[in-house]
Amino acid sequence: MSRPLKWIHHSDLAIIRHPSVGREEFLDYMTFQRNDRPLFTELFGPLLGLKEEWEEQGATPQELDFSAFPYRCHDTGGVPVNTGYFGGLPEQVMEETEDLKIYRDAWGRTMHLPKRYATLALPMDFPVKTMDDWLKIKPGYLFSESRFGSDWETIGLQHRAAGRVMEVHIPGGFDEPRQLLGEEGLCVAYYDQPELVHDILTTVGDMAFQVLDRVSAKVPIDALMVHDDMAGKSGPLAGPLQIHEFIRPYYRRIWDMLADRGARLFGQDSDGNMNGVIDSLLECGINLMHPMEPGSGMDIVQVRNRYGRRLAFAGGIDKYVLQKTPDDIRRELEYKLPPLIQTGGALLSLDHRIPNGTPLANYRYYIQTVWEILNASRP
Repeated sequence: MSRPLKWIHHSDLAIIRHPSVGREEFLDYMTFQRNDRPLFTELFGPLLGLKEEWEEQGATPQELDFSAFPYRCHDTGGVPVNTGYFGGLPEQVMEETEDLKIYRDAWGRTMHLPKRYATLALPMDFPVKTMDDWLKIKPGYLFSESRFGSDWETIGLQHRAAGRVMEVHIPGGFDEPRQLLGEEGLCVAYYDQPELVHDILTTVGDMAFQVLDRVSAKVPIDALMVHDDMAGKSGPLAGPLQIHEFIRPYYRRIWDMLADRGARLFGQDSDGNMNGVIDSLLECGINLMHPMEPGSGMDIVQVRNRYGRRLAFAGGIDKYVLQKTPDDIRRELEYKLPPLIQTGGALLSLDHRIPNGTPLANYRYYIQTVWEILNASRP
């Protein structure tokens, strides 16, 4: 019989960190301007079910919310503005049991959420197959004053005054069309309906540019961030040609505007093996990547040797090594940490959420060993 879950929502998996790195230090470190001390954090926290495992193994409340574990990281701030799909349909639950929820989302997609295994639902269908389908959804991507939250400027300036790294976000150049067409639909549309993909990204780009042009004129922005899952273990689903034709114009327009106003980091979040398109993404302006999954062939030591100071990254430590022996954990850390400590430009972390089956004792050992190496390998 499966273990009952106490922490069942995505928000329940949020973790508590104690930021001790100021804005300027973080930005200088991640852009290779200084390397006073290495940075270390947990990017995502546990998978659904791990907290219950750890509680049975004697975890303290502070270990369950991760506040017990020492990291060296920064704090972030933002502004309450919307650069994504706006409006749409109200959520409609079609079926819900103790284990499963099926519902329609704002785009009209049928979403499938297995509650015991996930906190984020996956789509079972997609709303766009033709240009006519897109034109029905397109108004949700147009600029409007309602995209600005109340007191957005005051809130942004307060974060800035508090020394937080100021981030803004835009929809992914691959991910947003993928949400509309599906992975297969998008990959086919690159060839069969290129005008459709161009119109989606031009529309999204025009709106995001207008929003962030106004924001950055009032609140200094440090980092542009994009969620853009576009790869699996075998490689990316969009190659250099697709990135150059479809994604690069969208990214460069917004990044060049923000960089001219002082932004220093353009970060992309993508799982999978991205080695084949790193050069193309650098041409888009991206200079920070995460989570750098070792299980998909992303070796941060090799990537650093290849790209040097052209690319910073976060993540890169194999999450699955925590399920092995202490010797395996130490070997992973002794291989990856010292060279990255010497070069800087790396927010060291596990490459994704901590998998179920990770013993609490192993995570404690992991934290202890990281700090042992960090303290012994000062730049």
